[in-house]
Amino acid sequence: MTTDLVSQKCHACEGGVEKVAQDEMAFCLQQVPGWELADGVLQRTFKFKNYYEALAFVNATAWISHRENHHPDIALGYNKVTLRYRTHAVGGLTQNDFICAAKVNALLSI
Repeated sequence: MTTDLVSQKCHACEGGVEKVAQDEMAFCLQQVPGWELADGVLQRTFKFKNYYEALAFVNATAWISHRENHHPDIALGYNKVTLRYRTHAVGGLTQNDFICAAKVNALLSI
């Protein structure tokens, strides 16, 4: 897996995409600071000043999801957003999950 995830595009995941191998997982996590593995899911919770900022962040991540055609589970609270990525079509994590996580991280530097 290349380290420049932000510049990559997700691949259609209706079957032909491989899961990330267990021995590659630590390397993949290094590429997406702040994210963690929990029960086979790549997740991160983001905290904001208020509901408006949290909702704006959700909308920005929705734009990424639409462009990549790869969608997380999203939990929105007053000032928190939790994103959870897992490629349901293959029953695990794929490079697509890490690409999207990297692109979401890039939002925070805008």
